[in-house]
Amino acid sequence: MGEPGQSPSAGSPHGSPPTLSTLTLLLLLCGHAHSQCKILRCNAEYVSSTLSLRGGGASEGGGGRGGGVGSGGLCRALRSYALCTRRTARTCRGDLAFHSAVHGIEDLMIQHNCSRQGPTAPPPPRGPALPGAGSGLPALDPCDYEGRFSRLHGRAPGFLHCASFGDPHVRSFHHHFHTCRVQGAWPLLDNDFLFVQATSSPVALGANATAIRKLTIIFKNMQECIDQKVYQAEVDNLPAAFEDGSINGGDRPGGSSLSIQTANPGNHVEIQAAYIGTTIIIRQTAGQLSFSIKVAEDVARAFSAEQDLQLCVGGCPPSQRLSRSERNRRGAITIDTARRLCKEGLPVEDVYFHSCVFDVLISGDPNFTVAAQAALEDARAFLPDLEKLHLFPSDAGVPLSSATLLAPLLSGLLVLWLYIQ
Repeated sequence: MGEPGQSPSAGSPHGSPPTLSTLTLLLLLCGHAHSQCKILRCNAEYVSSTLSLRGGGASEGGGGRGGGVGSGGLCRALRSYALCTRRTARTCRGDLAFHSAVHGIEDLMIQHNCSRQGPTAPPPPRGPALPGAGSGLPALDPCDYEGRFSRLHGRAPGFLHCASFGDPHVRSFHHHFHTCRVQGAWPLLDNDFLFVQATSSPVALGANATAIRKLTIIFKNMQECIDQKVYQAEVDNLPAAFEDGSINGGDRPGGSSLSIQTANPGNHVEIQAAYIGTTIIIRQTAGQLSFSIKVAEDVARAFSAEQDLQLCVGGCPPSQRLSRSERNRRGAITIDTARRLCKEGLPVEDVYFHSCVFDVLISGDPNFTVAAQAALEDARAFLPDLEKLHLFPSDAGVPLSSATLLAPLLSGLLVLWLYIQ
């Protein structure tokens, strides 16, 4: 979110601030503002204070990036806008329009070289109509996150990817990759819009490796878009509906912005949450569940200090990562056979390949190859930067030991990097 979007040319033909026409659209977000959240008032005051900007002001930084027409006045307006959002921050927690406005202000202040300290714009006069009324601008759908963000910021939103599969392996938003025991219930995500909890149990009696047996996902109530919805999946029970029997977000105007699709009933469920720019895939393979998500950066980052335990954010805690001493069980499959089975669908020996070998060896079930292959394909579809697709141990924050490199040559000795903390 920190990268500013491309702003229009400073020399626009009408002489208005470069981003004025785009930011007027802030008003159109008002339809879904919470009754106690005053982001609507902040939006209206900002647009009012910038509509009258004409002529040749200079940027505060003396001609830096974004300087030009009306930049001095625009900086005053942006400081007033930022002050307004700070005053209403407590009541706007969880409001996506509020979080988008805060990030938009930061981007614009950088683009126009505005200092954070300085004069602010005077309060705009109260008029009978909201600024921008009758402008002919098409209304934004408050429950279409991608469309709303693109119109507001002039660029596509950023996305993050997280996945958990196998025994289980967690790929975090920040491309850390861990193999964890995490027995019991652990949060994959816990923010203002989503809560995802995975419940795991040992893959076999006495094994330290675990697998996900149950997933609980809560889509939190969001203004006019959706009612709160709960989805719960268990092994051998992947329902095609939420717990209340519905397949969408409810009777609110934006209810269709949350939906469930079943590509392979009983084995594959996809949940689209367009109102927060999120896609979730749940699969069942070899008696375990896998989870994969593509989520908007704004949504993934909307959490407080009390919500800091999230496997998708920080990966598995060090105490929950499998260590070398915990290699206490193998299945009936040899390492050579496991490598051959995994190599058929995973030719690159990256973390997905090594995870596949680990799972097949520990479980003795060749079907675990499918889970790793599907996780890799989800990453290919969800990652905005495909250069990050193939993670290797050094990339994932877990160094390979020399013994690991020799593992295929040591008869009967399993020394894989997945065991090393």
